Amino acid sequence: QLQAFGGGLVQAGGSLRLSCAASGRTFSSNAMGWFRQAPGKEREFVARFSWNGVKTYYVDAVKGRFSISRDNAKNTVYLQMDNLKPEDTAVYFCAAVVRPVLVWTQGAIDYWGQGTQVTVSS
Repeated sequence: QLQAFGGGLVQAGGSLRLSCAASGRTFSSNAMGWFRQAPGKEREFVARFSWNGVKTYYVDAVKGRFSISRDNAKNTVYLQMDNLKPEDTAVYFCAAVVRPVLVWTQGAIDYWGQGTQVTVSS
């Protein structure tokens, strides 16, 4: 089970931190990441770690503004979102895989958490 927390309403330029905690099953924190889905749009990849945890990957639209981190002891992954823009408004989903995946598409994800709404006002 994956549970995401931390969404909310924020003004443009503000910050939020999302958390995703795993329970009932142990996931490698490196195997957890984030997607988002804006109204009327496809769900898109946002951020993840490489399988070995050395690298991080981000969708171009959030590079330099979002940062993914993890707490292995808590089996939790975080998404720090700074300098938020109205176009970041979406439902954010925590995701996990159970094997190395080269490209994180929706079809490659093994487990989804419930979404958390992020709304950025202009």
